[in-house]
This record gives sequence, C-alpha cells and structure tokens, in this order.
Amino acid sequence: MAKNDYAYAVARIRVRELSLLSSSFLEQLVSAADYETCLKLLREKGWGKKEEESAEEMLSLERKRIWDLMEELVEDTSVFHVFLYANDYHNLKAAIKELHHRNGFPNIYLDHGTIDPELIRKAVAENNFSALPESMQSPAVEAYKALLHTHDGQLCDVILDRAALEAVYQAGKASGNEFLSLYGELTVASADLKIVYRALRTGKNTEFLERALVSCDTVDVSGLIQAAAGGMDAVGKYLESTPYKDGAEMLKTSPSAFEQWCDNLMMRRIRPQLHEPLGLGPLAAYILARENEIKSVRIILSGKHNGLPEESIRERVRETYV
Repeated sequence: MAKNDYAYAVARIRVRELSLLSSSFLEQLVSAADYETCLKLLREKGWGKKEEESAEEMLSLERKRIWDLMEELVEDTSVFHVFLYANDYHNLKAAIKELHHRNGFPNIYLDHGTIDPELIRKAVAENNFSALPESMQSPAVEAYKALLHTHDGQLCDVILDRAALEAVYQAGKASGNEFLSLYGELTVASADLKIVYRALRTGKNTEFLERALVSCDTVDVSGLIQAAAGGMDAVGKYLESTPYKDGAEMLKTSPSAFEQWCDNLMMRRIRPQLHEPLGLGPLAAYILARENEIKSVRIILSGKHNGLPEESIRERVRETYV
C-alpha cells in the first residue's frame, strides 16, 4: 500500500492514542493500595471485559484488541508479521517439547502468530515439517533432532530462538519500511547483548555464542564474541563503540535492567511517529505502544501480587509512548 492508503487508518489511530496509558496513570497503579485496587483502576480505564476475570485474562483480551483493531483498519495484516514471528517460534518450541515429554501441557501455545498453533502441533506430531513455511522447516528439523538425540531442552531453545530472531530481522529488512527495519534491528541487537550477559553469568563458551547470536548492522557479532572472552568489562568497552553505549551500565546491573533500557529506547525511537500524518509507521508504533503498556501493567500487577515494595516495582516500569 502507498502512504496515502493508510490515511484513514492513521486518523483512527490518532483517536485510539488518546486512550493509551500515561506515565501518571502507571504511577497511580504503582502507588495503589493493593493488587485488587490495580485491577479496579484498569477496569475503570476500559481494560478487560468482566469483573470476575483474572489479570491474565484481562491482559490477553487487551492483546486481542490490538490485533482486532489492525484487522479492522488494514486489509492485509501481513505487513505486521514482523511482530508475530516470535509467537510462531514459541509455539514451535512448545510443540516439540510437548511431543518429547509425551503428555499435553495446557495453555502453552500463544495466539496471534502468523501460523495456526494447531497446524504447528500437527506438523511436529506427524514429523511432517514440510507442512510448515519453508523458512521454519530447517530450524524445526534441527531443534526436533537435537531434543530427540540429546534431551537438551536448552539446545532446542537456542536453535529456535536464533531462528526467530533471524525471521524478525529479515522481515524488517525486506519490508522496505524504515520503521519496521528499525524494529528488527533493535530486537536483534538487544537480544544479542542479553544473550552475552547471560552467557557470561552462566559460564557458556564461545561455541554457544556462535550458535546463539545473530548478525545485525549495529552489532558486530565476531567483535562481540571476542569481547565476551575478556569478560563483562570488555563487553562494556565494546558497547562504547555502538549505539548502545548508554545501556552498558544497565547490562552490568542485570538482564532485566538492560531489557527495560532497550524497551525504553524503542519507545524513544518510535515517538516521532506521533507526528507522522501518513504511512504504516504510526500503526506499527501503536502496536508497540500497546504491547509496551501491557508489559508494564503485567510488571505492576505481578509486583503487587507478590508484595514487592513500590520502589522496586517503579524501577521496572517502562516509559510510555504518550
């Protein structure tokens, strides 16, 4: 579609942006007396559908509303597949592990992928990977055989997590859209850096990193692996030469602190779309904004449910889009 073809959709999104959660509302949730008060405040904002639903049901409904809206606004939602490939590979991972353990696991499959989870499950159960999209077939076979022969669930995860990152990155590049390309770039770069952090904390070797990391424009994988051999300080020094140098201290703190920094960076990078009158960008930014606020709400609800101090919860909440 041409830029002008999204004019009506962007106009509708501008109205929806008025309902996005603000930083002041998230602070109100953090300061709420308890978990139930948080749920009440969210329902007053229009979240959820019924009084007796669980928090997880509420969040699932909010995610469904994102994609229901996109299907209403855009004739061909395949333009947003870059946001959904991670769900496909999660479901592939779940199907392989479910078969390996020979018993069913309830609620392990995610909605809103590009492929019906039941099709993935059937392909794995029948060892018929040709039923999957061509790009998924090779990693599916590799992960299936790895788990069958080694019983190493982590190896299965590494194979499919890498394939998911490659799918996101390639889709962003192939889209020809600057915004979607940026999303793919930031997704892969932040994943690479988090993988290195965890690898150093758990004593993983160079071979593991070579298998797990995915190349992108802003992270030189070979340079990153070389830096990892020198420890966290060397990785921090490597980051000084990248666009992610401001996240170096966060990476030293914890993966969750760095993940928060990456999510906040994404919000900062997409905010210019608030002023774009046309094109796909404002719609894609709205999807990310909604996913980001769902993540923040999940963090707050989890913190309240587990009795964490307000300051501890506040430190984990993401920046908002508006």
